[in-house]
This record gives sequence, structure tokens and C-alpha cells, in this order.
Amino acid sequence: MSLNADHRWLAAAAALAARGRPLSRPNPAVGALIVRDGVVIARGWTQPGGRPHAEAIALAAAGAAARGATLYVSLEPCAHQSPRGPACADLVAASGLSRVVVGCGDPDPRTAGQGIARIAAAGITVEHLPSPACTASLAGYLSLRKRGRPHVTLKLATSLDGCIALANGESQWITGPEARAHCHAERARADAILVGGGTLRADNPRLDVRLPGLAERSPQRWVLTRGAAPAGWHALPDPAALSAMDGLQYLFVEGGAETAAAFLRAGLVDDLLLYRAPILIGGGKPGIADLGLTALADAHGQWRRTDFRQLGNDTVERYERC
Repeated sequence: MSLNADHRWLAAAAALAARGRPLSRPNPAVGALIVRDGVVIARGWTQPGGRPHAEAIALAAAGAAARGATLYVSLEPCAHQSPRGPACADLVAASGLSRVVVGCGDPDPRTAGQGIARIAAAGITVEHLPSPACTASLAGYLSLRKRGRPHVTLKLATSLDGCIALANGESQWITGPEARAHCHAERARADAILVGGGTLRADNPRLDVRLPGLAERSPQRWVLTRGAAPAGWHALPDPAALSAMDGLQYLFVEGGAETAAAFLRAGLVDDLLLYRAPILIGGGKPGIADLGLTALADAHGQWRRTDFRQLGNDTVERYERC
């Protein structure tokens, strides 16, 4: 199998993993493909609640056909036993597979290389082929493991001149239905969604997912406040308290301007999701409050655009922190 083909299969496994997000919590969303002669014979992704794992699903589906085939998996198979299921490294080791290609190593100290070693000890060829697609698909899990906090996406929906509302506060709607539907799909991929206390008091937002068939994926609702949260909400006293969000992997921050600035000033925004409508407001409410910059040079080199697309009359751009 060529290196390019391996990367394509790993990217396919990463895309498959997206089906498990965010319902796989507390486990990461992982994708697995079993391939023979360029044909997928079985596939799996992490199930709701974290079990069964992707590898277990794929191996069960393949049965005896797994013998001599190649497994592509977005994350290193786990090496630790659990009351909820066997270690995937043991399942893989006993499968008869001829080759395993791993897209991302697992930083969990209970696995961290031990999964790969256990499979290799069974006589199966194992390759750790670092895959940007796999790493990106595991951004929340890796952030939680390595930094102790969820991966943070800041969403802004603005006019061409960077406003999120008229001066009188009217904001429905800046963007059109296609952009709003895209945003709801992004909400469905998050564990939690957060707004500032001012936004909560002024708009009383629902912050749910209003797409057919995805309502059950509405994220937890959080508010940035040092006071008590209303019923059905959770309170985050400060962006620096992200580590207290009880194992959440993906946080979607929607506003308002002071909340956006607070996360940006703290260096806690990993991705920017910027929806832009072809309108000019002038004198409206800005999307981001003062960031405390004193030199323009400090604003450069912070972000790299990773996606751009048209949504009806609007556009959406995605940026990741450099």
C-alpha cells in the first residue's frame, strides 16, 4: 500500500469518527476501517457513551474476513482493561490482521504506545503514520489530555464591517438560513455551548440544535458569570476555569463581544468560525470587545485560515491558532 493511499484511508477513518462526536463522551470519537485489496470490508466508530469502541465494531463486522487485511484507525487502540469492554489492542492482536496503521498516538498513560507495542508483539505489522486529519478529528480529546481543558471554538456572525447587531441591539438575523443551519450543525458537534451573562439576560437564547433528527445532540448550556446559573444552565466563573468543565472535550463559544474578548485575551480560543453577511451596519455593536493590543504587529501571525465556503449569500471561514 502506498503512503498516499495510507493517508487517504486514515483521512476516511477520521471522517467516519465524526459520526461519534460528541455522543462518544467521555471517550474520544474514533473511526476504524478494515481494508483488503483497496476495498472496505468493515468499518466502525465509537458508539454513544463511549462503548463499543470503533475497532471492536469493525472487527465484529468483519469476522473471519479480517484475517490478512489492514486496519486503519484514527487513534491508537487502547491497552487498558475496562469493566465496560475489553482492551482494543487485545482484540486487534487476536484478529489475524496482517497490518495496522494508526493515525494518532494516544496520550492516555494507560495506552501511550502500549497499544501499538501489544499489537506488534502478536506479530502484526504496526505503523504509526501521523495524520493531520486524524489529529484534527481528535482535537477535543487531545486538548483535554494534554492541556486539561476542552478545545474551544469561537463563533461570530457579523456584517462586513464586523458588527453583530444594530446599535439598538437588533440582531435577528445578521446571516441567512443557510449559514444558520450550518451553525446548528456545528452546535451538534459540541459538548457545550457558552454565552456571556449579558447575552443571556438580553436574548434568553435557546442554544439548542434545530435541525431535523439532531435535536438530541443539543449541547449543554453554559454562561460566563460569577453568579448562579439559571435552571438548565451551568456557570463558568472565568475562562481560566475551563479545566473544571467535567471532562468536556468541545466547547462552542457564541458571544457576546465581551465574552469573545475574554477568551481571546486569555489565549483560550483554538478555532475561529466566522460567518459573514454581505451587509453594512455602521455604528452597530462590534463582534469583539477590546483585546488590549498596544502594537499592531502583535495582531499578525496569530491565525491561519483552514476553510472557506459560500453559504447562500453569506460566507463562512474557519481559522486555527498558529
